Amino acid sequence: MRGFLASSIGVATAAALALPLALSAPALAAPPLGAAAAPVTPAGSTQSLPLAPLGPAADRSPGFPGMSTSPRLPETRGLPPREVKRFSLVGVVWDDVNTQLFGRVQVRTRAVATGNWSDWQDIETHNSEHAPDLDTRESGSGRVRGSTAPLWVGDSDGVEVRVQAEPGTPATRAGARLPSGMRIELVDPGATDPVTVVDAKNGSAGTADEPAGDDKGDVVALPGMTMETAESSSANVPLAALGAKEITALNKADSTADAVLAGDGTLSAAARPYIGPRPRIVTRLGWGADESLRESGFVYTSTVKAAFVHHSASGNNYACKDAPAVLRSLYRYHVVSSGWRDLGYNFAVDKCGTVYEGRAGGVAKAVLGAHTMGFNTDSMGVAVLGTYTSTAPPAAVVKAVAQLTAWKLGLFNRDPRAKTTLKSGGGNLFKKGTNVKLNVISGHRDGFATECPGKLLYAQLPPTRTSSAKLQGRP
Repeated sequence: MRGFLASSIGVATAAALALPLALSAPALAAPPLGAAAAPVTPAGSTQSLPLAPLGPAADRSPGFPGMSTSPRLPETRGLPPREVKRFSLVGVVWDDVNTQLFGRVQVRTRAVATGNWSDWQDIETHNSEHAPDLDTRESGSGRVRGSTAPLWVGDSDGVEVRVQAEPGTPATRAGARLPSGMRIELVDPGATDPVTVVDAKNGSAGTADEPAGDDKGDVVALPGMTMETAESSSANVPLAALGAKEITALNKADSTADAVLAGDGTLSAAARPYIGPRPRIVTRLGWGADESLRESGFVYTSTVKAAFVHHSASGNNYACKDAPAVLRSLYRYHVVSSGWRDLGYNFAVDKCGTVYEGRAGGVAKAVLGAHTMGFNTDSMGVAVLGTYTSTAPPAAVVKAVAQLTAWKLGLFNRDPRAKTTLKSGGGNLFKKGTNVKLNVISGHRDGFATECPGKLLYAQLPPTRTSSAKLQGRP
């Protein structure tokens, strides 16, 4: 169990506001050439800094280099430029998960490598739909906070923040139009042993909302392995050995045989002909998850009837070799900053097509996630790392999502081209208790009013369904 936490979900619709984007000189001086860079904290870290009211330039301390000027605004909170410990991902959180942020959130950061400051970058504020279902232990833990989407900025050591309320936004408290307790979260993913990232473009069970075991008896850790890591790794036995950093790819025939073994012979005969080839999956140990952050135990749902495709909305400014660090940052943001029990998504896919294990509990099992508010039960969530509103997803991404869904949905005898019915747990499109007919492979926006998974990734779902069914061997 983690001994701290508290943050995330709630959020809101964002309306574009015209904030001046003019920049002045670098807000902080670059480090001297040849100076030794501060070491990365091996276990990662989170800096949480409060956001204060921002006045006009005339009210600001004279002589502070790099302060961006802006006129007096109805309500603006932020953080003047400052030097901080190294970080690579940012997001804004606030106290009440049920309070929405109507406004614009922007950051600029200073790169460690060059000492240069970035332009202002927008952070997606509409994030509440990526969340645990209402009335679950996870959402009612008392730790969950309102939050924006996270943004990957790369290795940085300086930050400036501004949050402006949307004109006309009703006051949330005593005349204020922005949520209370707003803080900027600066996440350092830490260092870990490198994992091989394959560039796919170039080839290469119960229903209770309670933590459950894996039915394999007591967990035994390998030498040097923590019990939390052993617990997570053992959930993938016998698909991979305890301590494995990846689950190897299998052809269709071997995937079917392996699934029968993993299911203790209980896999239905109807499902066996339609299990797609298992893709290579980098495990949580492989991408360096700090298992001490998440809650112990696992929570399962009864089956997997649908796969919801998401984008992480964290930006595309990452190299594939850095995807494990992006994932460690998202994990830390979901747990430490947002207050969830674990990473929200069941799987992640980077822009080179590498598939990663997400929420702990076993990649072949029906693990309850926190990815599509209202429809986490009996579903799985696949997050493509990046933002695909105006950027098309690489072919390797589309292929990987098809391969992953062909295998995982096949384990539960689901036809990727079919429709299924899920009962809403409550959201902004469907009232709680409503039976909703959805595609077996759906986009996040099909279950919640949101831009996710981005217009251009969403457009790839029809061919993904076809490819996934073909991989399953369906006529």
